[in-house]
This record gives sequence, C-alpha cells and structure tokens, in this order.
Amino acid sequence: MESLPNTLCIDIGGTGVKLIVLDSKGTEICDRQRQETPHPATPESILEVIEGLTSKVPEFERVAVGFPGVVRSGIIETAANLDADWPGINLAAQLEQRLNKPTRVANDADVQGYGCVSGEGVEMVLTLGTGMGSALFVDGCLVPNLELAHHLFKKSKTYEDYVGRAALETIGKEKWIKRVERVISTTKHIWNWDLLHLGGGNSKLLKDLELPHDVILHSNKAGVLGGYFLWESN
Repeated sequence: MESLPNTLCIDIGGTGVKLIVLDSKGTEICDRQRQETPHPATPESILEVIEGLTSKVPEFERVAVGFPGVVRSGIIETAANLDADWPGINLAAQLEQRLNKPTRVANDADVQGYGCVSGEGVEMVLTLGTGMGSALFVDGCLVPNLELAHHLFKKSKTYEDYVGRAALETIGKEKWIKRVERVISTTKHIWNWDLLHLGGGNSKLLKDLELPHDVILHSNKAGVLGGYFLWESN
C-alpha cells in the first residue's frame, strides 16, 4: 500500500529561511526550523541553508517553496530583497536535484494565501516582513505574481518603502502602524476585497490593534503551512 506524501514546506525570506514538514492532511509533524538568511543571500548560500535544515526534520516526499519575488514555472524572475544573481535561476530544478524530491516554487505571498483564504469572493493577502508581499484570490483562484510592493504608494515611495522593515526601523512602531492602516484603506478602495489577510514577521505588531471585521491577522507560520496547498490546489 502506497504511503501518503509528507510535504517539506520552505519559506525563503529576506531575514530568515524557515521550513517544516506536514503530513498528508497538512498537519505539522515537527517543529518549524529557522536560520537567519545568509548575506549575501546568493542562490548557493540559500540552497546550502535549506540542505542543512532538512537534516533536522522527518522524511518527506515532495517540496513546496515560497520565494520573495516573481516566479514562473519554478524559475525566479525577481528577488528585490535577496542577491542580484537570483533572476534566471530554476529554483525548482535545483532543489529537485539536491533533495531528490519533486518541487514546486511560487511567490511567497501566493503560497501563504493558499493556506489563508476562505475561497469565497475577492481576497487579498499582504505580508509584512523585510519587504511587502501581496497576493490576490478570486473565489479561491490565484491571480499569480501580484507585485504590489514595487508600485508607487505616496509621492516617491513604493508600498515596500512605506511599510517594509526599513521603514519600521526608521519611523518606529506607532507611526508604522498608522502607515499600515493607510495601506489597508487604500487597497480596499482599489480592489474592493471582501477579506484582507495580513501575515509576515512584522504583522505581530498589529495584534493589539482593533482591525476592521474584514481584516484577518495570521501568524508568521502561515508562510510555511501554505506550502501544502501549493500541491493540493493543483
């Protein structure tokens, strides 16, 4: 009798590389492993971190990766918060060769969204971390590679300039929260989403905020848990 697959879910970020193994029903079967993102964050250095972390988790039969940039057919097109060598790298193929397991790679906010959305109406996902990730779903169907972060938001600042980690460190928590509230309001008026899902490492700063009823806060772990649905939804 063929065993059902475990999934190694990897979340590559500008600050940390995280991974976890989920069973065939999407349930965690180990603790999440994390290592600081190396600098420079080259493809080789990131791949070495992933290989090292896999030695600390149970066996798995397939791999799902969330990557902070545009991804097409497993190939990296942009990587604004990592090394300049990433564009053109076939990350899916390289991981398949190193780990000897079938691998799927998608934008990190897209992957997180798979694990968050309800599947009804227009849903947007924003991840607040080193940069800002974004994803859009319509009735559970993904509109892939929505790179909202690099569009102009206010004057000469992009969304990522406005609410990324660098902005948080420069202006402080209180002013940063006000900026996030403006981003929430602006995206609502443009996309008329039914639900907005907020995640990423800095979203924890919003936990004491009284958010609108149609805005849902998710733990940073959602970035790795969504990898299961990258396989199950296709």
